[in-house]
Amino acid sequence: MTTEPTEPSTPSAPTGASGVSGASGTGPQNVTFPSAGTTAYGYLAVPPAGEGPGVIVIQEWWGLTAHIKDIADRLARAGYVALAPDLYGGEVAHDADEALRMMTGVPTARGVELLSGAVGYLLERPETQGTTVGAVGFCMGGGFVLALAAGDPRVSAAVPFYGVIREGLPDFAGLRAEVLGHYGAEDGSVPVASLDALRAAIETESGIVPVFHVYEGAGHAFFNDGRPAAYHPEAAARAWDRTLAFLAARLGPA
Repeated sequence: MTTEPTEPSTPSAPTGASGVSGASGTGPQNVTFPSAGTTAYGYLAVPPAGEGPGVIVIQEWWGLTAHIKDIADRLARAGYVALAPDLYGGEVAHDADEALRMMTGVPTARGVELLSGAVGYLLERPETQGTTVGAVGFCMGGGFVLALAAGDPRVSAAVPFYGVIREGLPDFAGLRAEVLGHYGAEDGSVPVASLDALRAAIETESGIVPVFHVYEGAGHAFFNDGRPAAYHPEAAARAWDRTLAFLAARLGPA
C-alpha cells in the first residue's frame, strides 16, 4: 500500500533536546532510553494518579509531532502511562516528500526493534502497572502496531488507526494481542477492500479474531485534529471511545 500525500500537523520541538533519562514524575517529559543498540528518545505522559497501565503511541510518517504528543497526553488523562517513541531521532517532516524519505529510512524490522526497546523501557518504569502494554498507532504507526504486536508478546492490546503496512503482512503466528482497528471508508491509502486479507491473515495465523471498524465519510488521517481537511470529528470521537473501552478491557481499568 502507498500513503497519500497529506499536510503535516504542527511540528513540535525535536524530542530529546531536553531529554530526561529515567526521571519519574507526574508531568509530561522527554525521555531517553537504550533501545536496539542505540539511545532512543520519546515523549512520556504520566496520569495524575502517578501510575497506570502502559501504552505505546506510535507516530505518523511526519514524526513525533504535537498531535502525537497530544494523544499521549489524552491517554495519560485517561489513566495510562503513555510513551511515544521518536522513530526519527528528533526530526519532523514538513512536507510529504520529506516524510516519505524519513519513513523509508526506518525499515519495518528496524522500527520493530526500536519499539520493542520502548516496550521494555515502559514496563520497567515505576509508574507502569502490569506486565503487558497496549500499542496505539496512526498511519505508518498503525502498520508498526501490527508488526510490533506480531513480534512482541508483551503487547496485549493493539490499536491500529488506518495502518499503512509497507513491506508485506507480518507473520502473525506469534501474535498474543487482541486487535481493534479503525479505518475510513474513503481512505485511498488503506482501502477497505484490503481489510479482508488482513483479517484472514491474523485469524488464520494466530487464532485471534480482530475487530475492525469502518467509519463512513472518513478518509485517511481522520483522527488528526491538526489537519482540518482530513479530520472527521464524529468518526474520531467514536474511535477514541472504542479505543479507551478496549484498552480498559485488555489492560485493566485505568
